[in-house]
Amino acid sequence: MVDLETTGSSSSVGGITEIGAVKYRGGEEVSRFSTLINPGQPIPANIVMLTGISSSMVADAPRIEDVLEVFLDFVQGTVLVAHNARFDVGFLNAALERHGYDPLSNAVVDTVTLARRLVRSEVPNCKLSTLAAHFNFPHQPIHRAMDDVLATGDLLHYLIERAAAFGVFDIEDLVALPSLGAHLESQKLKMTEDLPRGPGVYLFIDQAGEVLYVGKATNVRTRVRSYFSTSETRKKVGSLLKLVHSIQCIEAPDAVTAEVFELRIIRRLRPRYNYVGTRSEKYCYVRLTTDEEWPRLLIAKTPSVKGITLGPMTTKGMARDVVDAIESVIPLRRCTVRMGRNYVAPTDAPVCSAARLGLAECPCSGSADASAYGAIVDTVVRTLNGDAQEVVDLLTNRMTVHSQNQRFEEAAFVRDRIDALARALHRQAQADALRSGGLQDIRHEGITYRINQGVLVETVSSGEVCSALTMTLPKKIEHLRAVLHVPVDESPTDVLDEVMCMARLVSSL
Repeated sequence: MVDLETTGSSSSVGGITEIGAVKYRGGEEVSRFSTLINPGQPIPANIVMLTGISSSMVADAPRIEDVLEVFLDFVQGTVLVAHNARFDVGFLNAALERHGYDPLSNAVVDTVTLARRLVRSEVPNCKLSTLAAHFNFPHQPIHRAMDDVLATGDLLHYLIERAAAFGVFDIEDLVALPSLGAHLESQKLKMTEDLPRGPGVYLFIDQAGEVLYVGKATNVRTRVRSYFSTSETRKKVGSLLKLVHSIQCIEAPDAVTAEVFELRIIRRLRPRYNYVGTRSEKYCYVRLTTDEEWPRLLIAKTPSVKGITLGPMTTKGMARDVVDAIESVIPLRRCTVRMGRNYVAPTDAPVCSAARLGLAECPCSGSADASAYGAIVDTVVRTLNGDAQEVVDLLTNRMTVHSQNQRFEEAAFVRDRIDALARALHRQAQADALRSGGLQDIRHEGITYRINQGVLVETVSSGEVCSALTMTLPKKIEHLRAVLHVPVDESPTDVLDEVMCMARLVSSL
């Protein structure tokens, strides 16, 4: 617990006149730190009236720079608690920075914000003096540092007891409580009490047992409790929490395994609150329509056995960048007219704008040569199959010309398209290698991932094996074991999102 007395309200111009601090462990006082400080400036009369600390009282007191190192040793490794912590910590950090120290890195608990969430309806205001008098604390504040610190200690321990009703069990919960306590569905926080603090998948379930939403986290409990924060403004979260009847968790040894399980549940159950906006719904593909007489590039939401497909890509923007990279230097047709083998261009067919600018061929107007167009298509086929050197060279030359002409924004635009194409092809190559690699082990940070054709079979961490068939599941979601297990005969296109997940892991090695 810490409290300061100062010469004013601004840390930029005011000085500290007194520091009081008491160290507690398990509710018991351990030690105290208390000293007057010479602020190096006159103490205003109104402050003297408030605190009783005059300039003569602090004339022989140490300066703040002589006290900081001792104070830092006293608070090292502790949680700082203050009533209106922004004020006290702000003054301390200002003093530390002025004298060459780093600002405080301690976790901070503010008893003002806690009181506003827990007892505001019971008191006229949340001043320390009001709270101490209302709840009849043993210590009453008198605007002297040590007395105020002891009153703050009484208040904190009282508020901790009240916070238990909100499922507060540790410092993380206590710090987060001010943003949780006023939530409309805060009474449901008790559902989070038994959630683990490690990686896993969490499931919001309604009264009928339907899975409403699935998510993953490296700290499940913290992540789930964040949905109850008043800073959470997404509309769908409010309606989701109204329907939630229970929250279940599938523990995982690491974040990668948790992501795989999340993808499998979403892919198969398609929970209503995951359906819109989830990553797998945003995936898209770049496809060259070699099944057409005059192939073209297009962006598709689903893979196809027809043509040559690159992807999945996590956003349409990424796919658009790849298409732009190729089309900016290769004159593929851009028109969307369907042209079969017997297509004959109308005599009055207009030439598309891209063709008039010399950027594309326009076979729909009858102005393109089939053999020349075939050579163009061959270049794109090689590019999508991983040999993109010709396209990259053309793009690099264009970027160089722009740079030489001091058209730097256009040069940067081309550079970004080169990077987008390179990243897409690199990820595709990794995914293809995984799918064709059969059974193999990938080791990363002490964890072994056993995969088969790019699909995770099991994870081994610290000698423990985690797989869908053997892992322990809560009774309420035991029926999801079949959902978490991927049969060997599942379609490769159905597990592309999982393969790409493993490809990202490989790329990080």
